[in-house]
Amino acid sequence: MDFSAKNRISLLEKLSSESPDLLIIGGGITGAGIALDASLRGWKTGLIEKSDFASGTSSRSTKLIHGGLRYLKQFELKLVHETGTERAVIHKNAPHLVRPEDMLLPIIEGGALGKLSTGIALWVYDKLAGVKSEEGFEMLSENDAAEAEPLLKREGLKGGALYTEYRTDDARLTIETLKTAVSKGATCVNYAEAMRFEYEDGKIKSVIIRDTLSGKEYTIKAKVIVNAAGPWVDFLREKDNSLKQKRLHLTKGVHIVVPYNRFPVRQALYFDVLEDGRMMFAIPRMDIVYIGTTDTNYQGDLNHPNVTLSDIEYILKAVNALFPSVNLVSEDIISTWSGLRPLIHEEGKSPSELSRKDEIFVSESGLISIAGGKLTGYRKMADRITELAGEKLTEQFIITKIPPCTTDIQILTGGDFEKDEAVFQYAQRMYSQYGKITPPLKKIMILTHLYGTQTEKILKNALVFNEKGYSDEKALLCGELQFCLESEMVVKPEDFLIRRTGRLYFERDTIPSVLPDVIQYFADYFQWDEARKKEAEEEWKKAYDSVMKWE
Repeated sequence: MDFSAKNRISLLEKLSSESPDLLIIGGGITGAGIALDASLRGWKTGLIEKSDFASGTSSRSTKLIHGGLRYLKQFELKLVHETGTERAVIHKNAPHLVRPEDMLLPIIEGGALGKLSTGIALWVYDKLAGVKSEEGFEMLSENDAAEAEPLLKREGLKGGALYTEYRTDDARLTIETLKTAVSKGATCVNYAEAMRFEYEDGKIKSVIIRDTLSGKEYTIKAKVIVNAAGPWVDFLREKDNSLKQKRLHLTKGVHIVVPYNRFPVRQALYFDVLEDGRMMFAIPRMDIVYIGTTDTNYQGDLNHPNVTLSDIEYILKAVNALFPSVNLVSEDIISTWSGLRPLIHEEGKSPSELSRKDEIFVSESGLISIAGGKLTGYRKMADRITELAGEKLTEQFIITKIPPCTTDIQILTGGDFEKDEAVFQYAQRMYSQYGKITPPLKKIMILTHLYGTQTEKILKNALVFNEKGYSDEKALLCGELQFCLESEMVVKPEDFLIRRTGRLYFERDTIPSVLPDVIQYFADYFQWDEARKKEAEEEWKKAYDSVMKWE
């Protein structure tokens, strides 16, 4: 697969010389979905991302593929139906990455939903989302809800509801979508920033991009150019002189991570924030629980959305109000992340009232921009954009007809499992086959949920390092690093430790012990001198410290 960081320059030159049919600006889940859809239709497809893939919103969500139960309150029935039915499609195409999760919704006095309204909402939700019968909701009595989650405050508890959502790793879903697109012919490059556009007769014809690692500029001509830059969509519309009428409204969502033993929930929770009537998630994952999210207006640095003390206090207060025995404090927090939602501005509406529907803008120059939407709906968003791009390619006589969308049946790389049980069975098989390097089954499971059937490549790499005399732990680390460098265009340590593995958020305490080996591996792989190695260490320290800094 042509997706190694060492191939970046040749890929940029290829984009510059071959003039793709479709060029996508933005390497988040929306751009990745468009790249996969277009490449499956047989079009010459390119994608550029100014930083690392999934480094914006697509690695900073609540990491759920869900139908949006809360959107029923806003009567966005079409959105609930579309995103709800998409859950099954994405789960089928990447069962190792998208997994069913039992979700408990406590019904409390003064909460957003009562027992009757919850039952009705979930019934409608199941119908709209096409939920399988075995995953249908179950209403719980007060005692049953308390038994399901003993940490819940009994005072004011009226009952509860159990239903199914799907948990994912948003960054890995983006990476695997991109890798699948690359395997189908797409050319995707990170650390390549769109600087300005060039025009002929008022129509956009090319993009001047800058390799942010070398500073070199390239001109990429394309038949159709799509702006899928997430929170940066309006910056590109401004460069195109087409930022008119509707604009983005950015809102910020903050999550905190605490040790599981400080908040030992029995399943995922979707609970009321009594302070303002919003809802919040608490999701157990491995040895941690992550909690969020906030929803506030944002106008700061888009590259580094901040976490404030008020964000932290808001989340802690919400948890402690409903789970008083837990008594979480800021000292319990072991990591945080903050992401931006690129929503469409609607005058007079609060952040939580803004629609999560996507919207498409086509400028007079021909630039196609897409904003809004949800992680769950990325495939449908890509379909709409690709259909529109197909119309433009038809008008230019590049194609004679638009092929159908087939992303609904395209298994993502690593996702070729026939059923959910096969994921665990695969991990067990890997554990028995690679016992020589003795990684615990838990670690094999973590790798399998990140990489799926690609895990064997990592273990084979590790075996080679082990035979060279590396310890089991270091051999496994280097085996994973080798795989990501060669197959996932990892350029910097933060690409590996944040977007490819999630370590910064979910295993932050393990990083100091492995960091010297990670940095040294990068230095050897890219032949860094001491100055570049020192620069990488300083860049990483900023990222490592940032998740524990609150303004």
